[in-house]
Amino acid sequence: MLQISAIQLAELLAGIGRAQAAMVQGLENEMAGVRSGRVVPAVQNAAHLRDHPEPTLVDLPVRVFLNSLGRIPPDPAVIARDLERPLATRSTSASRPRSPGLSRPDRGILIRTPFLHPGITSEQARRTSRRP
Repeated sequence: MLQISAIQLAELLAGIGRAQAAMVQGLENEMAGVRSGRVVPAVQNAAHLRDHPEPTLVDLPVRVFLNSLGRIPPDPAVIARDLERPLATRSTSASRPRSPGLSRPDRGILIRTPFLHPGITSEQARRTSRRP
């Protein structure tokens, strides 16, 4: 059975993203404005950039493609780290059950919203939201 490492999968995703970016560049050469007017907004919508600040496994290939459209190609080491993050989260959550509120007795309750950093507790959010 074939075993593929995270870095090998990341290199594969980066290569696929480069191929897709080359296709978009070809379309842009033939029809000016299609990249910024049609392709990029549709891909950003598919990437769930606003819905999921942390990439999920479903969103990761689309985000790699978006990075491939930029001037700097995506780094396979960064992609591998992004691949391992959701997988590590799933394995730890499967090994120990957590409450739906994600409570931690030593740090309070974590607030999971796109407007707050994932590690900010509710107590820290209350302290920073008060105005003098």
